Amino acid sequence: MLALAFLTIAAAAEHASSPPAADQIPLTRNEIAALFNTLIIEPAHDTRHRLRWSAWRRRHQHRARTCHYQRQASQA
Repeated sequence: MLALAFLTIAAAAEHASSPPAADQIPLTRNEIAALFNTLIIEPAHDTRHRLRWSAWRRRHQHRARTCHYQRQASQA
């Protein structure tokens, strides 16, 4: 429960402090957990790779969400 509370507070603070880039979704609890795990708990050899992967994943999710909403709107 404590971990979930930490992730929820971290996501809320991130949403309140700065809006996401125009082509990305905001950081989610799952994304924060993955970043926390790879950057803090089990540090990777290439930190920049992990951060670029996270940004790519969020851009991909944004594109998928946009396409999904456009498709839903065109069918209605």
